Amino acid sequence: MRFDGRVAVITGGASGIGRATAELMAARGANVAVLDVHEASAREIASKTEGGESRVLFLQVNVAHAEEVDQAVAKVVEHWKRVDILVASAGIQRCGTALTTSDSSWNEVIGVNLNGAWHAARACIPHMQKTGGTIVNVASVQSLASQSNVCAYAVSKHGLIGLTRSMAIDFAPDRIRVNAVCPGTVDTPMLSWAAALDADPTAVFRACADMHVLGRIAKPGEIAEVIAFLAHDRASFVTGSVWTVDGGLLTRIGGAPRIANNS
Repeated sequence: MRFDGRVAVITGGASGIGRATAELMAARGANVAVLDVHEASAREIASKTEGGESRVLFLQVNVAHAEEVDQAVAKVVEHWKRVDILVASAGIQRCGTALTTSDSSWNEVIGVNLNGAWHAARACIPHMQKTGGTIVNVASVQSLASQSNVCAYAVSKHGLIGLTRSMAIDFAPDRIRVNAVCPGTVDTPMLSWAAALDADPTAVFRACADMHVLGRIAKPGEIAEVIAFLAHDRASFVTGSVWTVDGGLLTRIGGAPRIANNS
């Protein structure tokens, strides 16, 4: 799947799933704009791409701030004259229940995870309306289920599904497709941060691997491949869909006893 001549805007593109997606699309011919609060690793993407910095544009942006996103997308259009693909991958996680989550933590998570995706879409869609385009929101298995002590994160990711479906309906006449991916556990800096909160981070990684039917944690590139498909013309009849990329995590009934094999 090539993306020659296409312009992709990727939020959260400096690390994790966003970075893997930026590297993949750049390697397959896209011009990639990386919008992220972190700069150094985004520069490395350009150094690995044929054409270097002429093919990768980095813009330091906090997606929770609409004006920063608007200004960044305007620069992308000034630079490459169009926007064809948006991947909303910027995300953070904070712990807390409905009682223990502070106002600041709630606003931070919703601001980045949900508002950030909306801000990016709102900035990109007017340009896509001219030529058509695709949007892929990076949601989570916690868009469809939840864990304990992650109230704001689960709410933000559930909201992304509503945003995805709403935009898919509203902008289908403009030839804009909108889909979401729901990854399971992925080996990203966010996972390392969460594991470090535990007294035994290694045990957290083992437990996460065991939750998945495939018995392991995903690599960011595995999620990026699905994002790339949904963003490509080969997925031309796919919109409003929610793709679980979770190694079977949501397939198994939690707590169910294993049935002995008597064959």
